[in-house]
Amino acid sequence: MARMTLAEIKARPSGIDWKRVNATTDEDIDQHAKEDGTDNELPGLPYPTPATVRRHLKLTQKEIAALAGVPVATWRNWEQGRVGLDPVVRTLLRVLWREPDAVRRAMVA
Repeated sequence: MARMTLAEIKARPSGIDWKRVNATTDEDIDQHAKEDGTDNELPGLPYPTPATVRRHLKLTQKEIAALAGVPVATWRNWEQGRVGLDPVVRTLLRVLWREPDAVRRAMVA
């Protein structure tokens, strides 16, 4: 396996079109979710998906991340499945889904 230094990794051109990513609106995300079939919580799941919780609460990614007390990049990673959800995050999603006002009260303190 070839190894690369951090400097070599940083020097490589990115395949991500950040202008396009940053221009993506919540409406675009909702439309993509409908097209993908991920706009509704699937029956039988032990916890709702991060995107489902956010849409249910009608919040932006920035707003839901602030409510959850995590960086917006973390919330995006959860929504996009880049990282697995540990049990604490799954519990947070269930509480946000069922009792968002309790989370709001707890985060103000």
